[in-house]
Amino acid sequence: MRLDEMTRGLAGVEPFAAGAAVEISALAYDSRAVQPGGLFFCVSGFHSDGHDFAPQAVERGAAALVVERPLGLGVPEVAVSSARVAMAPLAARFYEHPSRELRVIGVTGTNGKTTTAYLIQALLEAGGVQCGLLGTVKSVIGGHEREVQRTTAEAIDLQADLRAMLDGGDRACAIEVSSHALELGRADAISFAAAVFTNITRDHLDFHDTMEDYFIAKRRLFLPAQGERPAVSVVNIADAYGRRLAHEIDGACTFAVDEPADYRASGVRCGFDGCRFTLATPDGKREVALPMPGRFNVANALGATAAVHSLGGDLDALVGALERGVRVPGRFEPVDAGQDFAVLVDYAHTPDSLENVLRSASELVGRSSENGRGRVICVFGAGGDRDRGKRPLMGEIAARMADRVLITSDNPRSEDPERIIAEIMAGTARVEPGSGARPQERASDMRAPDVRALTDRRAAIGEAIACGRRGDVVVIAGKGHEQGQELSDGRKLPFDDVTVAREALGALAGHGAGAGST
Repeated sequence: MRLDEMTRGLAGVEPFAAGAAVEISALAYDSRAVQPGGLFFCVSGFHSDGHDFAPQAVERGAAALVVERPLGLGVPEVAVSSARVAMAPLAARFYEHPSRELRVIGVTGTNGKTTTAYLIQALLEAGGVQCGLLGTVKSVIGGHEREVQRTTAEAIDLQADLRAMLDGGDRACAIEVSSHALELGRADAISFAAAVFTNITRDHLDFHDTMEDYFIAKRRLFLPAQGERPAVSVVNIADAYGRRLAHEIDGACTFAVDEPADYRASGVRCGFDGCRFTLATPDGKREVALPMPGRFNVANALGATAAVHSLGGDLDALVGALERGVRVPGRFEPVDAGQDFAVLVDYAHTPDSLENVLRSASELVGRSSENGRGRVICVFGAGGDRDRGKRPLMGEIAARMADRVLITSDNPRSEDPERIIAEIMAGTARVEPGSGARPQERASDMRAPDVRALTDRRAAIGEAIACGRRGDVVVIAGKGHEQGQELSDGRKLPFDDVTVAREALGALAGHGAGAGST
């Protein structure tokens, strides 16, 4: 595509040097990825400035540059106020606006994005629509899986993926849309057929200064400053921010568990094998047996159902797909090696998600034990170089809701793991004896919560599993699907909670499963 055709009429693009008719064969924002004939975006980033790498881009064959200041490197320069903001509309033009031909459904929120996107993909395909997936755990493009680097790709990669979906036979796309992506304009220039809001709870306050800023970023998916609004906006009004958002959107489609909404779940009953509930929709009621445990998964199922049904999906076909369920790696994922207690791995890394997971684990314990109540045993940590304020909150929640807690390392990055653990432990000290989520057990002997710090995550998981006994639920939280531990200097060591848990269970089996300590 010619450079002048790409840039014609776009807001914020100023006149540029001669050579506007140059042909552009590729796009790049990393000088190492520049191809001959490519257009290089000089993005001013958080840690480096793309303008400093423009000479290397030209050496590698860049035919033109998108700049925020003149560089005079002998190739045409497109002058813009923000190279980052310019990426989305220019990439959309270069790839011929693929989202206009795909039914793109975006999912945003603090918790539930991944599972909701998986469900949306399953529901669409149950109706015969080949659907791609772009998310935290994996991408599926034209039926082929790819690894992902971040929840929502940069605008250039995102538009390229959408084009590849179309070329690969996809006719829809379920995509997780992060607050970072919305704040940084990565999802601009996408035509969304529908957008789903799951919830907002504390997270990413190392990036967003306040919860209000965080909400405003999420809000952009539904009420963008420029461009088209989603054709359908689906909002969880059981969430306080969701109720606020729904009031701001004309014709919002609402969903909620046990609250009045367009799509509602009532009579929810959850066990190890999943949840049963009554689904109420604008087209009537259905009884649903969702093979996914956890009340939060009922909310995820509601959001996915509301989006696909609002786009014309057959309700009975959707219910059938819900009852087949989906398996999402690292999302309340069971690890079963024949032991007589449950082990669950979950990505919960925020106060709210940890509380939801531990509440669901407590409900499962209540249903699992025949001879007295089992225990909830929790292993978790908190990531380094991220919102420090949530650490004591998570410590307090774990000590209040679990019977035994092992606080450990979780992607410490550049921080001292023991300092992170100490900040979590400060929150556990707020929980007094007998004040747990199940005070009837603790109040009887007024024991303080059983909390221990163990920096080595492998050892912490091993200890939690070694002390498991019949009817217990062991929750390993924080990393979920992740395959490594992020350390200082960008180092990443292989580590998978599911694999480590399975190894610990194997070791336990050799010594007699279920014979754990008290």
